[in-house]
Amino acid sequence: MAEIAHPRFFWQFPMRPVREKGLAEALPDDGRLRILFLWGKDCPNCDVAKGQILLAPERFVWPDVEWLHANVYEDPGMGTHFGLHGIPAFFVFRGAKKLGRIGQWPGTDAFVAAIEKLREPPAAPQPI
Repeated sequence: MAEIAHPRFFWQFPMRPVREKGLAEALPDDGRLRILFLWGKDCPNCDVAKGQILLAPERFVWPDVEWLHANVYEDPGMGTHFGLHGIPAFFVFRGAKKLGRIGQWPGTDAFVAAIEKLREPPAAPQPI
C-alpha cells in the first residue's frame, strides 16, 4: 500500500515484504544480517525515516545485509509479536537471532553507525 509522503519508497529502495505468519521463513538461521523495518501508512515519523533513506540510499545498502519490511497497520500481529509501542522500529537479526532494536529514527549517521557496528565480525576470544 502506498502512502502520501513517499508513495514509491519501496520501488526506490527495495525491501522484501514480510508478514508475521511468514517471519520464521524470512529469518533463516543462516548467519546473514537482516534489518526488519516496521512502519505504518501515513505515519509521520516513518516518513521522516523513509525520506532520509532516500536522500542517501547508498549509505543504507550493504552487500551482506538484507532489508525486510512490514506495515504494522495491515499486519497488527507483527506489532504484537515485537511488543511495539511506536513506529518506526527497526529490528536487526543475524540469521534467526535478534541482535537489537533501533526505536524511532535516530538519524542517518546514528543508524548507519549502529548497523556498521553490528556488521563487524565478533571478536575472537582472548586466551586466558
